[in-house]
Amino acid sequence: MTGLTETLATLRRPRLLVRAARFGIEDYNRNRDLRRILRGESLPGPSDALPRLMDMEAAHEDTRKRGDGAYSVARHLEVLIALMAEARLLRPGPREA
Repeated sequence: MTGLTETLATLRRPRLLVRAARFGIEDYNRNRDLRRILRGESLPGPSDALPRLMDMEAAHEDTRKRGDGAYSVARHLEVLIALMAEARLLRPGPREA
């Protein structure tokens, strides 16, 4: 999983987009939001969802950079929120003594 976390750590996106995504994480509901974004019946685990979300986010970023009229900031933002929230689920929590 080191490759994924390193890739996430090096993402460079507009500051306003990242700030908005950070606010959105609080309301993220994995069951509702991830199911809608991935358009799937069953929910994958965070380690399976992250590569798919990263590909989707990269496509949105390319569309944004091209100035394409089909770009949706709302859709980009919801994918970025899911990406950040799923990455948090992979972080090791505090260890019990």
